[in-house]
Parts: sequence; structure tokens; C-alpha cells
Amino acid sequence: MRFSEIPGQQALKQLLRQSVEQQHVAHAQLFRGAEGSAALPLALAYATFLNCENRPTGAEDSCGQCPSCQKIDKLVHPDLNFILPVTTTKAVTKDAVSSKFMAEWRSFVLENPYQGLNDWMQHIGAENKQGSISKEESLQLLKLVSLKAFEARFKIVVVWLPELMHPAAANAVLKLLEEPPPATIFLLVSFAPEQLLPTIISRVQPVVVRPFSENDITDYLRDEQQVPEVKARQLAQLAEGNLGFALAARTATSADHNYFELFTHWMRHCYGYKVDKLLSQSDEFQKLGRENQKEFLQFALGLLRKVLLFGIDAQLVPHLPAAEQQFIGGFSRFVHQRNADLLATEINDAHYHIERNANPRMVFVDTSLRIAELLKIAA
Repeated sequence: MRFSEIPGQQALKQLLRQSVEQQHVAHAQLFRGAEGSAALPLALAYATFLNCENRPTGAEDSCGQCPSCQKIDKLVHPDLNFILPVTTTKAVTKDAVSSKFMAEWRSFVLENPYQGLNDWMQHIGAENKQGSISKEESLQLLKLVSLKAFEARFKIVVVWLPELMHPAAANAVLKLLEEPPPATIFLLVSFAPEQLLPTIISRVQPVVVRPFSENDITDYLRDEQQVPEVKARQLAQLAEGNLGFALAARTATSADHNYFELFTHWMRHCYGYKVDKLLSQSDEFQKLGRENQKEFLQFALGLLRKVLLFGIDAQLVPHLPAAEQQFIGGFSRFVHQRNADLLATEINDAHYHIERNANPRMVFVDTSLRIAELLKIAA
């Protein structure tokens, strides 16, 4: 993994590079970001950068060609170690520790490094079980760090989701952070750092990973995943900074619907109280299929939020595409603090009923008529 493969995050990438160039590499760092953020990819890119054998002074990335880079790219470097939340499965019926799941972990990360805990549990066949970093893992960890680096300058231990550590494992990690082994770097990757022991928090250097911007996700889907521009922007808006969600949604449905166009027509028919148009549009809504119906309603909620923010201050929603800006600017006169919550509630309720197999046509017509009334409320 290289920095160049991760969309956006330019300031943070530069900060990580500078820490290496200036030899200010903290022995324990906490990459804290929401699920679907660049927290794990950045930790892996940083590990690659640290141990790159051919990186010249001032380089902005690892070389990608040396043996160290190539092994880390495949997650098989002997000095790159992982501690993960796991559980017993049909394949591992007892003593579930990270080392028994390395083959699954490699395929999981190489397929998509922006996934979350539930994705990982499904990947290893955990069914309905909860994953954790067990107390048995602490013994494995102590053995692991007692060994010197085999090939690289640094032995790197990536702890993915340390908030799921058993107290015994947390105490073992704490002891190692208090008395770090030489040439060993701990990279903790957390989605919920507030759940960590305060003593652990106090002994790590924080690396705050911001959610991806809508433009970052749009560009990545369009340029790297060959998703059409319209669909890429729709997925980016639905994702709300979660690139893992956007990548999963990209393959979940093959249909390429223009949700923005559908939403604008819907709102114009509602505002004009054009019942005949709403009835015909309800047939179009029904043809979308249940998953796309839910996706469209999620998109509608996100766009409604933009409309409200634009009405408060246009600078709150920068970088709008020209087509969206024109509609949002005009529609913002009718979405305000007196009806915004009520409009959002109607769309949320529609999503709830669709999810529970209500008749899509009836849900759409009922929601449309309620929205039509709410749009008449004066600011």
C-alpha cells in the first residue's frame, strides 16, 4: 500500500512523511477514524514507507519495487504483524487468535482495505458471533515482540480495532507501550478510540483521520473503479465519507439510476401538488426494486440536508456540481428550520416501511402527499 493509492488526506500524508524524514517516529501511534475511512490504508502505507529499502531522502512515497515494499504489499512481510478481533468458526473451533486467520485477513484487506468489523466477521464465517481480541492474544503478542526484526529496520505491529481487546490483552498492550521493545512500532487502528483505556490513549501519538470528502470518493470511484460520473457522485453522497460503503454499494446493484434527476422531479411535483404526475412517478419508483428504493431514499435524505445547509449559508456546502447547485439554490427557499425535520422524518419513515416490505407504490404516494403539505409551510 502506498500513499498515492489513497484518495485525499494530503495534509496527513505529508505529516506522516515528515515524521520519518525528521526521525521523529513515535513508538506507538493511534490512527483514529470512522469505519470506512483511510485509517487502515494509511497505517499500511506508513508501514511501507518506514521500511522501504530504496526510498531516497525527500521522497513522497515508498518505492514499491524493493523486496520490503513488495512483501508488505502482499501482507507477507515477516516484520509486519497483525492483531485482530476474531472468534471461533467452523474452520477454527478453539483457541481463536489472529495468527490462525492470516490467510483470510490478507484476502480481506487486499480486496478492500476500507471495510469494517461486520464485513470481517462475515468474511471469516463468524455467523452471528462477536469478534474480540482475546486474553490468549496477549501471550502471542508478548512472544511476538520479544523477537528482533528479521529483515526490516522496524518490526511493526498493527492492532486493528484495539477497542475490542479483552482487559488482559489491553493490559499487555499497555505494558508494552510503557516499556517498548527496541525498533518496534505499534500502529493502533481504531474506529472508536473513546472505548480504549485512558492509560493507553495517554501513551500513543494520535493520528486523526478525517472522513473522505464527497469529491474524494467521487473521483476515486470514477477514476480508479470506472464508475460513471453520475453514479459515482450518487454513491459518494450516500456514503457520507465511508469509502468502504461506497465500494460495497457499487457492486450491490448493477442498475445505473439518476437519483438526482428523480429527486428533482419528485420535489417539483410535490410542490406543485401534481397528483397525476406523482401517481405516474410512483410506478417508476416501484420499478426501481427494493434495494434501489432504499438507496434512493437515503440519497434524498442527504440531498435534503444539503438544501437546508445551503439555505443557512451557501459556504456550508462548497464544491457543488453546477446542476445540483442550481436546483439546491432554488429549492432552499422551501426547506427551512420549520419543516426540515418533518420532511426528513417522512423520508425516514418511507425508508422504514420499504425495508419492511410495504407496497412501494402506496408508500411513495403517501409520502409525496405529506411532503407536498410540508413544503407549503412558510419559513
